[in-house]
Amino acid sequence: MKPVFFKGTLYLIPTTLGESTAAEVLPGSIGRTVSLLNSYIVENEKTARKFIKEVCPSKSQPDLKLFALNKHTKSEDLQEMLKPLLLGENMGLMSEAGCPGVADPGAVIVQLAHQNGIRVVPLVGPSSILMALMASGLNGQNFAFNGYLPIDKNERKTSIRSLEKLSMERNQSQIFIETPYRNNKMLEDLLLHLGHSTLLTIAADITLPTEFIKTTTVQLWRKEKVDLQNRPAIFILLKEKF
Repeated sequence: MKPVFFKGTLYLIPTTLGESTAAEVLPGSIGRTVSLLNSYIVENEKTARKFIKEVCPSKSQPDLKLFALNKHTKSEDLQEMLKPLLLGENMGLMSEAGCPGVADPGAVIVQLAHQNGIRVVPLVGPSSILMALMASGLNGQNFAFNGYLPIDKNERKTSIRSLEKLSMERNQSQIFIETPYRNNKMLEDLLLHLGHSTLLTIAADITLPTEFIKTTTVQLWRKEKVDLQNRPAIFILLKEKF
């Protein structure tokens, strides 16, 4: 008779946003969960080990088994990552920053876990997207996250104006991000292509000492100098009907 394995549980473990300490932004339950897990799916092994050591200093690093999930991961490797779960071992899934599965490659693992009947447990932690929306003062009842806008100049212009129009038609806050080293260019394009009365939120360095969050009209943003270079940022726009 073949042995019967009860499937393990996949814990979605939030990490800090940038260099803030875990104690400042994460509940103690994160450390307690990490103390019970030896297998993890992570974006970067080095930073994952550093985080695990911070939240659970007594954890034996040699005992850890880490699977790397990033742009270099092949589709055939994904099933291999699930093996400990299928054999009854609990595992953790960690993003490089913030919540796994949200603007994060971990979503594909979560989807596979559901397909294989594996229990998924999300843990409490910081999401820069939701925290920016919370602090924006814009519509939190109806919003959409659009990820990255196109890099091509003409396509980006079309996308910005389309989101502005959609925000007015649906009264829907439009949230998006950019690679940090392109943030200043993104802001430049927004101020060029958005209407002067459109509301724009910029939320940079969320939870860090240099945190900056402000919502005002595009017209007023054009009079202000903000340097977003290499600072993780969230952008939200909403054009209200008058």
